[in-house]
Amino acid sequence: MASLEDLIPLVNKLQDLVFNTIGSDTLDLPQVVVVGSQSCGKSSVLENIVGRDFLPRGTGIVTRRPLILQLVNIPSHAPPKSAHPTVPEPLSTSSFELGAAATTEIHPHTRINQPGQYEEWGEFLHVPGQRYYDFSQIRREIEIETSRIAGNNKGINRLPINLKIYSPHVLNLTLVDLPGLTKIPIGDQPTDIERQTRNLILEYIAKPNSIILAVSPANVDIVNSESLKLARQVDPQGKRTIGILTKLDLMDHGTNALDILSGNVYPLKLGFIGVVNRSQQDIHANKALSDSLVAEREFFSSHPAYKNISHRCGTAFLAKSLNQTLMGHIRERLPDIKARLNTLMGQTEQELASYGDATFTGPENRGALVLQLMTKFATSFVTSIEGTSSQISTKELCGGARIYYIFKQVFGHSLSTLDPVANLSIRDIRTAIRNSTGPRPSLFVPELAFDLLVKPQIKMLEPPSQRCVELVYEELMKICHNCGSPELSRYPRLQAKLIEVVSDLLRERLGPTSSYVTSLIAIQRAYINTNHPNFLGAATAMTSIMEERKQKDKLDAIEELRLKSIEESRQAAEAAENDKNSSNSNDKNNDKNKKASKHSKSTSSDTIASTTANGSSNAVNGSIIPDSPISTASNLSSAAANGTANSTSNSANGGKDSFLNYFFGKDNTSNNDGASATSAASSRTLASANANAAGAGSSGFDYLKKQPDLTEEDLENGEESLSEKELFECELIRRLIISYFHIVRESIQDQVPKAVMHLLVNFSKESTQNRLVSKLYKESMFSELLYEDEALAQERKKCENMLATYREAAKIIGEVV
Repeated sequence: MASLEDLIPLVNKLQDLVFNTIGSDTLDLPQVVVVGSQSCGKSSVLENIVGRDFLPRGTGIVTRRPLILQLVNIPSHAPPKSAHPTVPEPLSTSSFELGAAATTEIHPHTRINQPGQYEEWGEFLHVPGQRYYDFSQIRREIEIETSRIAGNNKGINRLPINLKIYSPHVLNLTLVDLPGLTKIPIGDQPTDIERQTRNLILEYIAKPNSIILAVSPANVDIVNSESLKLARQVDPQGKRTIGILTKLDLMDHGTNALDILSGNVYPLKLGFIGVVNRSQQDIHANKALSDSLVAEREFFSSHPAYKNISHRCGTAFLAKSLNQTLMGHIRERLPDIKARLNTLMGQTEQELASYGDATFTGPENRGALVLQLMTKFATSFVTSIEGTSSQISTKELCGGARIYYIFKQVFGHSLSTLDPVANLSIRDIRTAIRNSTGPRPSLFVPELAFDLLVKPQIKMLEPPSQRCVELVYEELMKICHNCGSPELSRYPRLQAKLIEVVSDLLRERLGPTSSYVTSLIAIQRAYINTNHPNFLGAATAMTSIMEERKQKDKLDAIEELRLKSIEESRQAAEAAENDKNSSNSNDKNNDKNKKASKHSKSTSSDTIASTTANGSSNAVNGSIIPDSPISTASNLSSAAANGTANSTSNSANGGKDSFLNYFFGKDNTSNNDGASATSAASSRTLASANANAAGAGSSGFDYLKKQPDLTEEDLENGEESLSEKELFECELIRRLIISYFHIVRESIQDQVPKAVMHLLVNFSKESTQNRLVSKLYKESMFSELLYEDEALAQERKKCENMLATYREAAKIIGEVV
């Protein structure tokens, strides 16, 4: 079991394990993150803690990548881990290259650094197995690696550099050196360098397992400290922030930072620690760090303001405090680390399960795997059509629901919008009638003309029916391509073959289904069943036309009487106005006849009253007095009734000959007055025919009036105006076509979906599994079908490595007391 002192090495071991296999700290391990503005002394603080010059220096941003620094305490004069370490040539640094062979074999006890200090060295994670005993070469390696990733334009990069330093003069620590905060880009730095730097710093210090080491120069007011400002954003209560005050020796004379170090100005739970680093002059003079640490101790012990707290200041106290704080923080956060590790292990196991087990693809298991994947694919195809799939979309119609929508909405709407006589003109109907009678006139309306005209109209139902088949086929193809699964995605060739086989099956069924739908239309055209119970029939159609004629005559009579009444009223009003004007002009000349005029007026009033009474009596008796507007207006309905009665009487007597004349095709140009009257009435009947009786949207009269005027070319070709008999026949056939078209349309709308379901959809559902097995279940094809996608294989390998890493990390954490 590990002791408390082993916690930091244990975390370092976990960090190395995670970075070596995963490349990033997914466990958010505890570490000390150094934050500060540019040139505040961060690098000097780290070098003082290590006791070595190893960090790059210069103007502008020098630290452009996070540096994860692990300090490992080793016993003094410990021999190297390798019996014969390979190190760069110490006296020939110009020949050093990263990972190059410009090295030399030395004896383990050769003194590379100062005499007797061979026990200190550094190692980089990106150069495994390479030790650096010369710390100036560590600095150069940091510069080279920074430029390799971050470039030479002073930009920053979030990919960290991992450095491990072994020394008997350090305490176990894990530190992260981040780029310094800057305000204004200098030189070729990116314009958003401040935003990039802040985001990178916040990414590290926002982790609750990190201890924030906020470095601030003492010669600048603490209220302007950028590091403390960022620390407060993520740690508002200051529980995991340690304040570092540098450059205490550069403060103005008579001032000190005692209040800040005592926690009176800006309280932090972990407090403030003051340090004194080497000045820039000391660095240029190559002053040794050991001498700098001695000078630091003397400064605090002799300074009048700090001598009482000198034991809580300086680099030595800082390193010890960081060591104790980090160990306590690790012990505190260890339960959270274990919980996160268990969560990551569970997530990784699920991800690995989605990639499938690579051991199951062995030669002895390939057949079972192929059959299993085939069955899942076929089941997914069938359940998608039936609507029982567990992955039903909630965003759009798909599968069986989409097929129903095609039948109900798309196909049904396309049929309902077809006009049965949209492409039939009056001339087409008249021409068909004439051609069907041959060289002699017909006695009856020819049935052959009806057959010739209705068959092309039935043919109009075929394009929407074929389109219905195509839409269902396209939907089945879409279902086929969406039947993949995570397991099947591992084998792109098998998935492609499965889709190809099912697609071929659907294409095979498309032909017979389309042919059968064509046959349905041809069957309807092959035999025109005029005995269908819903068919209108010639007699019913003719009766409808005659009824419409009667109704039109009645309405015409009422309208004629109304217009006549209006005209008589207007004439009477004009006459009265004229009499009034004449009476006014003769008033002065006829004063002597005044009494006689009064007597005449009285007599006229009596006459009008008597006439009104007689008019009312005549209205009751059904007679009409044309000269009286009042009687005309009051007897419109009775006149219409008489007209209707007369019309009925004519139909019962002489009307029969008129009806037969139309039906049998007799000559209408008789000298008989009754025949002429009937001919005129028949003309009115055709003019008032209404196609609504047969289901059309416009009257037959309007339809027949749409015939174009004859041109000279028409006259030369024998065209002539339609006779009344031909108008009647055309309207009759038109109504019969509309009636029969509706019957066929209803039948097609019912039969086509049934045919598609039987020949295409259901057959595909029932045959998918057998077709897949017969085409693909062959031992010679197993190796090809189970070829894995390289990217997916790499992802599974990576996932396996991550899982192994997490399990090893769990084993390491299990050693903690």
